[in-house]
Formats: sequence, C-alpha cells, structure tokens
Amino acid sequence: MNTSTPDTWQVGDRQFSSRLLVGTGKYASLEQTREAITASGAQIVTVAIRRTNIGQTAGEPSLLDYLPPSQFTYLPNSAGCYTAADAVRTLRLGRELLDGHNLCKLEVLGDPNNLYPDMEETLVAAKTLVADGFDVMVYCSDDPIYARKLEDVGCKAIMPLASLIGSGMGILNPWNIHLILEKAQVPVIVDAGVGTASDAAIAMEMGCAGVLMNTAIAKAQNPVAMAHAMRLATEAGRQAFLAGRMPKKFYTASPSSPVEGVIQSSTK
Repeated sequence: MNTSTPDTWQVGDRQFSSRLLVGTGKYASLEQTREAITASGAQIVTVAIRRTNIGQTAGEPSLLDYLPPSQFTYLPNSAGCYTAADAVRTLRLGRELLDGHNLCKLEVLGDPNNLYPDMEETLVAAKTLVADGFDVMVYCSDDPIYARKLEDVGCKAIMPLASLIGSGMGILNPWNIHLILEKAQVPVIVDAGVGTASDAAIAMEMGCAGVLMNTAIAKAQNPVAMAHAMRLATEAGRQAFLAGRMPKKFYTASPSSPVEGVIQSSTK
C-alpha cells in the first residue's frame, strides 16, 4: 500500500475520500443533525425528498441552511416510494430542487413493515432514471443476480442491504455481499442494517467501497459520539482491507515471536 497516494473512490464523475455516507433523518433537531454529520466526516449526505424540507415547503426550516450544498454532496433519495413511477417522480423533484443535481439514491420499497426493496419495480425505475440522465446509486436486496442487472442498465453504484432498514442487525448474509463484490465493476456500498462501529468495519474489511447509515447514528444514545466512532471504524476497516489480513488457519499454532535460535531447555 502506498500511503502517499490518496485513497479515493468515484461515482460517475464525482470523486470522494470519505467512505462513510450518512442519512439526515431521525435526529432530535437540525442542529444535532449538523453536529453528528460533521463528526462523521461524511462528504455525501442522503435526504428523503418526501420527508425533509430542502426548499419545497416555504417558511419552514430547510436542511440546506444547516448542511450547505457547497460543503456536502447531496444524495436525494426516494424513501417512502412503493412504485417505480412514484420513485421516478420523487427523484425528478429532487433534481429540480437542487438545481439540476443528477446524483440520486433510488429505493423502491415492497413492504411498509419490513421496508424490503421491491426489486422488479426498482429495476424498472433504474432504467427510466438512467435514460433521463441521472447518476443512480441504487438500494437493493443482496441478490447478486439483481445487482448485476442493475449495473447492466447503467447504475453507478450498487447498495445491497446488510439487514433490514433500521434493524441494527449488521451484515446477516456476508456470502451474498461477497458474490456481489466478486462481479461488480461499480462501487458496492453496504446500505441499511448497520448497528454499531464493528458492523461498519466488517463491511469495509470485505472490500466494500463504502457504507451508508442513518439510524445507527441518529438513534444512538450519543449521536455525535457514535458518528465519530463510525468514521474511525470505516477508516480502520478500509485500512485493514488494503493491508490484507493474515490467512486463517485451522488448528495450526504459530508463535507470535520467532523461535529460531532460542535456547532449548534440556530434559533428563
């Protein structure tokens, strides 16, 4: 590893150094949102167009006043949409509100209770958005076949869930994430289900380009402290991946210190 070379990643023509992406919902206040996201070191912030004011509601506090687009890259998302048509309409509104900003996070949900993605509708929406000039980062199941299909239609990043949104259960099926990583030619970002810092580190150690979270930070007992912990965990996991872990060995002891040249005790 060459530590003098910046470790960056890219979505479309945008380049980033922070690999932690964070949501902007569920905080106690907009002030706390700003403090936590600043502590996270994130450059990309997601915003639910249907739930967060970024100018569509005149006279109400706007997230833009607390997280200026000059300092953060906004990632409008279609949270709360259950059809391809609604998701496309919502993301077009987000692009309009952000003066033609074409980066978006597509999510089309299939069930209001578990918020699992509807992959058929997601694929339909992805095709429409790509054709409409969007740079699509797409929330999806951990199905490697659908991940490949989404990349094939032009999505710029694949974002499989670790576990259900807001569950905090961590990565429940690492094998499917590995299958997606094995074939993907675009960034793979674990999205949803992260609960604590070790979950973020594991995602990065697997070779993911990044990790996205909201509830794990916003609903922590101390969101600002947790945001900082997630930053450190993401960075540590990335460094461990680049360093390359030692091979796992089954029942093969190996002393931590060299044994060559050590005086051996004699037995009689």
